[in-house]
Amino acid sequence: MNLTISGHHLELTPAIRDYVENKLERIIRHFDHVIDIAVILGVEKPSEKDKRQRAEVNLRLRGNVIHVESFAEDLYAAIDTLIDKLDRQVLKYKTKIQDHQHETFKRMPDVSASA
Repeated sequence: MNLTISGHHLELTPAIRDYVENKLERIIRHFDHVIDIAVILGVEKPSEKDKRQRAEVNLRLRGNVIHVESFAEDLYAAIDTLIDKLDRQVLKYKTKIQDHQHETFKRMPDVSASA
């Protein structure tokens, strides 16, 4: 798994980098078939009074890419909501994959009933 963390108009401190890595461990614990993770942290400035912290992630899986973004007043809050959204999407993808793999066994006729 490759992890890339970058900042736009923002200096990435070791504390922010460690915080993101610790939060991403939750995603890896639920689903370990991750190929690549690209995290982009930044500051959006539509106007001076409306400063917003932005966090987005592209999670590459086999045959799929999950893109999630989140905005908040605080960068750590943006990262927390980002990880929550990503966790929900990864779990949804995982159940979709598991249901699809076992679908053929559910629809096969029972061999012992016909004998």
